[in-house]
Amino acid sequence: MTNILRAFGSDNYAGVLPEIMSALAKEGLSKTHARAYGSDDVSHEARLLIKQKFNSSSNDSSPGVYFVFNGTGANILSILACTRSYNAVICSDVSHIYCDESSSPETVTGVRLIAIPATENGKIDINQIEEKLDRLGDMHGAQPKMLSIAQPTEYGTVYTIDELKQLSVLAKKYKLYFHMDGARLFNAVSALNCSLSDITTSVGVDILSLGGTKAGLMYGEAVVVFNESLLENDIDGDNPLKYCHKQVMQLASKQRFIAVQFLTLLQNDLWKKSSEHSNSMAQLFKKRLESIPKKNDKQLIRITKPVETNAIFVEIPQDWYEPLSTAFPFYIWRKKSFEVRLMCSFDTTEDDIEQFMNIINELIQK
Repeated sequence: MTNILRAFGSDNYAGVLPEIMSALAKEGLSKTHARAYGSDDVSHEARLLIKQKFNSSSNDSSPGVYFVFNGTGANILSILACTRSYNAVICSDVSHIYCDESSSPETVTGVRLIAIPATENGKIDINQIEEKLDRLGDMHGAQPKMLSIAQPTEYGTVYTIDELKQLSVLAKKYKLYFHMDGARLFNAVSALNCSLSDITTSVGVDILSLGGTKAGLMYGEAVVVFNESLLENDIDGDNPLKYCHKQVMQLASKQRFIAVQFLTLLQNDLWKKSSEHSNSMAQLFKKRLESIPKKNDKQLIRITKPVETNAIFVEIPQDWYEPLSTAFPFYIWRKKSFEVRLMCSFDTTEDDIEQFMNIINELIQK
C-alpha cells in the first residue's frame, strides 16, 4: 500500500490542528467525569460561544446548536428541522447533498431534492428558483420548503453578501427556509474579509451546517439554528430537533470531545488563521500554475474557475495525472476535459506546491 505523505485531494486528508489536538488531549486525560450527551459544561460553553460569534438572537436557554459527527449528518439534521416528508429542497446540481451524500438526504428525510443547474461558477441562478415554485399548493407535487446553498460553492467560489441577501429575500417571499451548507464556511468568511455573522444571521440564513473537519478538527460539525421557530414546531410544543438528533444517529455520548474542538477553533480566531493560510496557499498555487510556459505555442493547462478560497480547478494533460497523483493524490472532477480539483489545507506548505511544480516541469521536458 502506497504511503501517502502529502495530498491535494481534499482538506479532509489533512491531520489535526495542533491546538485542537492539545485541547482533545487535555480533555481526554482529565480525571474529572462529565455528563454525557451534551449536558456537560464544555458543550454548554461551546454552544454559547458559537451563538456569540454568529450574533445569534437565540436565547441562552434554547439549544440552538447541535454537534454532529459529519457533514452528511449536519445536512440531514438541517433538512429534518425544516421539512416534512412531502416537502422538497431546492439546491444546485453540483451541491454536496445532491452529488456526494449518496441517496441519504432523500432516504432518511423522505424529501425530494430539486436540483437547479449551477452557473459556470457553481452558484444557483436566482432566476431559475422561481421556475421550480409554480406548483406550490398543488397536492400532486412535492412542496418546496427549503433553499439550500453551499458557501463556498463546490467550485470554491463564494456568494457575495448582496447575492446572499437576494436569495434570502426570495426564500422569505415563498416561505422557504434558507439553509447554508458551510462545510468550508470559514474559508468563505476569510475570502470576503467579513465576520461570521455578515454572511449568516445578517443576511437571513435560517439554519447552518457548520463545518469543522475541513478547518482542522479531528472530526465533528455543528448544526446552528438561527430561526427559533424551527425549535418550536413540534405538535406537542416540544423541541423536535433533540429527537431528530438522536434519530439520525448523530448524538454523541461523549459530545464534549466535539464541543471542545469548536471551542478551541473559535477562541482567539484560530479558524481565521487556518482558513487564511489555506486560501493563501491556493492563491500561490494558482500563480505557480499560471507560470507554466506554453509548449509548441500551446497552453498546457487552463484554470477553469475563479480561485476564491482553497480550491483550484484546472484542466491538465491526461498523461500528467498518473505521475502527479501518485506523488500528491487529487481527484479528477470532469473526465471529458480532464479537469481536476486541487485542494489546499491548513497545513499545506510552499514546499508541497514547489514539489508538485517540479514534477510538472519534468513532464514538460519529456
